[in-house]
Amino acid sequence: MKTKKIQNLEKFSGTVLVPVFETSNKNLIPIKFDDVEVSSKVFYGKKDSHYLAEKNNNTFIFIGLGKSIDYKSLKTTFRRIASQEKEAFTKNVALFLPSEFSSDQVEAAISGLLLGTYSLGHFKKQDDHPFLDTDFELDILSGIDHTDSVNKAIKIARAQLETLSLVDLPPNKVTPKYMAKWALDKGAKYGFDVEVLGFDACKIEGLGAFLAVGKGSENEPQFVIMKYSPKVETDGLKHVGLVGKGISFDTGGLNIKTAGMVHMKCDMAGGGAVFGAMQLIADLQLPIKVTAIVPCAENSVDSKSFLPSDVITSYSGNSIEIIDTDAEGRLVLADGLSYLIKNYKPEYIVDIATLTGSSVGTLGYEAGALFTNNESMSKKLQEAGDSIGERLWQLPLWDIYKQDIESDIADVKNYSGKPVAGAISAAKFLEYFTEEHPAWAHLDVAGVAFGDDEFAKSKHATAYGVHLLTKFIENL
Repeated sequence: MKTKKIQNLEKFSGTVLVPVFETSNKNLIPIKFDDVEVSSKVFYGKKDSHYLAEKNNNTFIFIGLGKSIDYKSLKTTFRRIASQEKEAFTKNVALFLPSEFSSDQVEAAISGLLLGTYSLGHFKKQDDHPFLDTDFELDILSGIDHTDSVNKAIKIARAQLETLSLVDLPPNKVTPKYMAKWALDKGAKYGFDVEVLGFDACKIEGLGAFLAVGKGSENEPQFVIMKYSPKVETDGLKHVGLVGKGISFDTGGLNIKTAGMVHMKCDMAGGGAVFGAMQLIADLQLPIKVTAIVPCAENSVDSKSFLPSDVITSYSGNSIEIIDTDAEGRLVLADGLSYLIKNYKPEYIVDIATLTGSSVGTLGYEAGALFTNNESMSKKLQEAGDSIGERLWQLPLWDIYKQDIESDIADVKNYSGKPVAGAISAAKFLEYFTEEHPAWAHLDVAGVAFGDDEFAKSKHATAYGVHLLTKFIENL
């Protein structure tokens, strides 16, 4: 989708989107735009309402924003319009941007509009949506030049759309090699370097925890390393490391899941967020260095699968007692973190994963769980999340929880075996492999990366984390 600024609607013929803040005199003052007038008794800008009017060969969609509106709600509102009112859209669509719209509100509206073109029906015969035409042009009607905000919004939405597809596509499509190829293709297109370590290379490197998880699958594990640097490097360039859990499907291994397995294609949503963030960071050309690792594997069931009570050796050299093969995400992250720290030494590290049901039990579907001992990072991550509606809430990493991962036979065990504090003990396990890095944060996004909302009948991806990670890095 491209955009073009227009001065007026004199020669325009198509669909016109008109955001309206709620009027205070609901029964007296009509809503007016161009030469179209709507009675305030019918429509007065109430939040989550909209009104269609036909005049001069144009369809006007008046969109209620309420008295005030936050970033996420505004984005959702415009996504809803694009998704639900497809029949009202023509190949010509104009968006009016009120003078009181801030740059962030412009960004939210445009990105929401583009996200509304997304459909879960990847394998259905597609109904055309005007925005799905890559040559589609959105006209912008505004007295202020919002070009930068509009272009940024399109880049944000495109990265999120890519992540939605990655997470929603089935596991027989999105295998570890599919994700590796995705990274290679996007690296070539957007300008970041990609290296992929296959099974043999991972074995030579000693990525024992990562390889143990993928042993039971015919789909070969792929250890994906992505490196971005701005075209113009300056002194004092900050270096951020990202690690995302890339489990393409999680059966639970030999500790096979007894419920919810049908949704386990989403277990690479943390990795998907890192993939999307790398596309967006490179697309925006942020002045920061980023190294990202996504260990991609399928946790399947086979005669070669790793066993409960196995002891394996991780990349760090630490031995791990396997208590539960369904606690596999922390194993691939452990090797990802160790590899990142040893070989690239970033100043800041954030890992993101759909790691535990415990985080869902604690925070529900409204926020991701945040773990860090760096209060500055905690504040920056939460501020970034609050500003765009991808919330985080900090949980403790107290030393008393170390006992949950202590093993008699190995250096550490991968699961506490207790029905309590599961997200915390998982975070303590990851912390063990960070070598006391002073600026590391772990995001458990099991409750927010995949779920139910108005845009589909079944559970689906949210692209949570793509914008959050990018916003955090941008704010640095």
